[in-house]
Amino acid sequence: MQTVTTGLVLREVKVGEADRILTILTPDLGVISASARGSLRLKNKLFSGCGLFCYSEFTLTPGRSTWFLEEAAPQKKFYGLSSSIEGMSLAMYLAELVTTIPPAPAEAGAQLRLLLNCLYVISEGKKPLSQVKAVFELRFLAQGGYMPDLVCCKACGRYDGMDFYLDVQDGGLLCRECAAKAGRPVNLDGGALSALRYICLTEDKKLFQYSLAPASMALLSKVSEQYAMNHAEKPLRSLEFLHTVMP
Repeated sequence: MQTVTTGLVLREVKVGEADRILTILTPDLGVISASARGSLRLKNKLFSGCGLFCYSEFTLTPGRSTWFLEEAAPQKKFYGLSSSIEGMSLAMYLAELVTTIPPAPAEAGAQLRLLLNCLYVISEGKKPLSQVKAVFELRFLAQGGYMPDLVCCKACGRYDGMDFYLDVQDGGLLCRECAAKAGRPVNLDGGALSALRYICLTEDKKLFQYSLAPASMALLSKVSEQYAMNHAEKPLRSLEFLHTVMP
């Protein structure tokens, strides 16, 4: 029985002369692997809908260990990603993060929308890449069940008014005074903490409607990456490369 779904191609691996194995994020099946036979041939019906970061409608047939792609109708291509090595490198990192911490089917729809939104922002150059990166890392993890505890200092209950420390392992906050008692260095100023709360809690359409001073953005970017890597539980090659082109 065939299944029709939409999805975004996160990775492609060439097999033989003309075949590809695709990793696709779908809204209903989560992250799947699909064999696209003959899709590297220009005249093949699958060619235009199977490229990296192509958002397409896919017709799939289930196999024992993978899906087989029967049709692929492109819906959206992010042509602007290839206009800079920094933008493409960031897109590759976001895709690897999704495949490393794959969403359950219940969260896959929201995370697909988030990734599509971020790829659009990168492609169109609408926001600084460091902001896109932090937004995706924090929102992706929050949607996947790894929401940090952002209410207040877990020791004294303070909400704001000073620098804070976010524990990237347990997601808890400590105010500057409680962090000092615990021997922890603060890693968020007021602006970075407000942005972190905003990213995790605001509605989708307002995700990028905030701005930060450069110093606060640097703090937020560092903390969001550390939080993401703690949950990835392994180094990501795409992130290592991203650091060489986008310090």
